[in-house]
Amino acid sequence: MGPIDALWHLVNLFLPAAMLAALASALAKVIWRSELKSVAWWRLCKAAALAAGAATVAGLLLLGQDGKMVTYAAMVLASAAALAWAGFGPGRR
Repeated sequence: MGPIDALWHLVNLFLPAAMLAALASALAKVIWRSELKSVAWWRLCKAAALAAGAATVAGLLLLGQDGKMVTYAAMVLASAAALAWAGFGPGRR
């Protein structure tokens, strides 16, 4: 495998986490418009992306491969927890 192929593997590994974070952050900003007015979208997205990425890596290490439904469920739960922390909890600032 060449370096370009390795790069594409990494991009495709973390792309679902990044897309989930972007969509979940945008929807949170729309649904809780007044409550999240003071929190920047990028801040919510960063927290959700880091949490979903960590869940992806944990699923890869624990299950031996990526793309399992359990890993995707863990990504959703981790993103929701990170959004709650960054939007409503102590990470709000």
